[in-house]
This record gives sequence, structure tokens and C-alpha cells, in this order.
Amino acid sequence: MDTIQTRRNILAGLTAMGLAPLFGHREALAEEAPLETISVRFARTPGICLAPQYVAEDLIRADGLSDFRYVDTPGGLSSTTLLARGEVDFSVEFSIALAILIDRGEPIKVLSGTHVGCYELFVHEGINSVLDLKGRSVGVGNSLGSDPHLFVSAMATHVGLDPLKDIRWVTSDVEPMELFTQHKVDAFLAFPPEPQELRTRKLGHVIVNSIQDRPWSQYYCCMLATNASYAARYPGATKRVVRAMLKANDLCVSDPEGVAKLLVNDGYTPRYTSALQSLREIPYAKWREIDPEDTIRFFSLRLREGGMIKSSPQKIIASGTDWRFLNEIKRELKT
Repeated sequence: MDTIQTRRNILAGLTAMGLAPLFGHREALAEEAPLETISVRFARTPGICLAPQYVAEDLIRADGLSDFRYVDTPGGLSSTTLLARGEVDFSVEFSIALAILIDRGEPIKVLSGTHVGCYELFVHEGINSVLDLKGRSVGVGNSLGSDPHLFVSAMATHVGLDPLKDIRWVTSDVEPMELFTQHKVDAFLAFPPEPQELRTRKLGHVIVNSIQDRPWSQYYCCMLATNASYAARYPGATKRVVRAMLKANDLCVSDPEGVAKLLVNDGYTPRYTSALQSLREIPYAKWREIDPEDTIRFFSLRLREGGMIKSSPQKIIASGTDWRFLNEIKRELKT
């Protein structure tokens, strides 16, 4: 299937899918400040759950930011590092990783949530709760400080465990899911399409599903952030990017089949069925309901309890977030 034609088909169907309000409010749009730049760079981060970013690419171009570019992450660096350095302008990142960057004083601003519930904690028999992870091994990728390590640490502190002492963290160049299937670790945090594949293979069971289980289902797992300099210099462009991401979120809800085809066609996943299942499961529409500030507050508190950051949640929010663009868009859409 041709990539351009796929994108055109998806975008052409927006109005028919009931998304006309997202393209409306012409009076409000006409009063917006003019674009200060036509350039925007996004970090290219793999993951089915990041589908709104891939859909938003064309929406961003259509809103005047015609010089849209992806920047691939060099080996050994994270997209958050590129964002902090100003080598990319925007990135969709795990909320917990963003809180750590802000605590370090990096020049970033969190702008909005993108979605809830992209991770599930898979375990083997004999483990029935997060408390049961005490003394157990958890695969977390090739280094401590990885996103899975941080998320599971937050879960541990939430139930009273000390993540530094109570859990055996296993780092390896071998993917955590592979270690899990070989019974070389007791647990690991799975991200789409891993949960769908494990359920198909009937391997392990889930003790935390962030789509369904409180408190995790009440907070964003991934959020949109920008380099602070870009937001300060180009507020008009920044608002357009935020709006495009929210439009893309709703498209993932209204046309998961079309978005799944786009993901396969663009090479983000070879498995249409798993992609479609993920898109149908992840509650992308919750951007209208969940307060992103609550997410930063919640995870900052967990990180501080675990000794991984020093700043208070209030300081993290004050220095590293900017909700004005999101609030303006919500007023326009009357959400």
C-alpha cells in the first residue's frame, strides 16, 4: 500500500468520522499569532503506543509547519538527551523519565499528556502482586535508569517496597521479553506489541495492567514535551504541534484500522493484528479527562520516595511544565 495514499485516505476521512470539531473554530484559529517558523524536529521513537505522533506528522505539515523532520536517536543516546540538548524540538516520552530530566535542571517543558495505559507488568507463576516481587528478578533492558526500571521502581515504592534493596534488577543486551520467555527473569514490564504477543503465546500473567488498574490507569504513561527554547521562541508553532497531537489522538480512537495500516506501511510494526488490538485497547481519548499536572505530581512523588530525584513535585511542576497551549486548545474545543 502506498504510504502517501494511506495518509491521504486517513486524513480525508477525518470529517466523516466525526472529527470535524477538531478542524473547526475558524474564528479562533484566525486570531492565532502567525507562525514564527515552519520547521519542527521530532525524535523518532519506536513503539505502537506512539501512534498519535506518526499520524500527527501530516497534520503538523498541514498546519503550516511544512519543514517537518524526524531525527533518529544515535546509538547510546536517548531521545530525552536529544531533547535536552536542543537537537530535537519535540518528543513523546514516558512521564517518569521527563520528571527525572526536570529534576536534573534540563531545559524541557512538558506540554500535554498523550495517552494512558501502554504498559503491563508480566510475571511467572508464584507472583500475584507487586509485593511478591521482593527478592525476585526483574528484567529492565541494558541499564538501570531505563524506563522499565523507573516504572517498576515507582510501583514498588507505591506498595512500600524499597526498589534499591528488595528487587534484583537484571540488565542485559538481550531483550527483557526474551529473558522472560526463557525463565531467566521473574518479571518484566511489557509494552505494545509485547503484551499482545505474550497473551497469544499464553506466557506468564499480568499483575499490573495500566489500562485497567488504579492508580496507574489514572495517569499518563507518555507525554508530549518540547525543548524550552523552542516553546519560548515559537509559541505559535508550539500550539499548533500540541493541537495536531490531540487531533491525532482522536483519530486513533475513531479509525484504529486505518492507523494500524499506516503503522505497518511505514515500518513501525510488521503485525497489523497486534497493532490494531493495541490501538483499540489504549484509551487515547482520555486527554480530555485526565489532568497532566496530576501525572507529573504522582510520579515525582514516587521517584522522590524511591530516592531517585531530590526535587519536590511542586518544584518539578513549576520549572518543567507549561500547560497554556493545552488549556487554550481545550477552551477552543470546549472540552
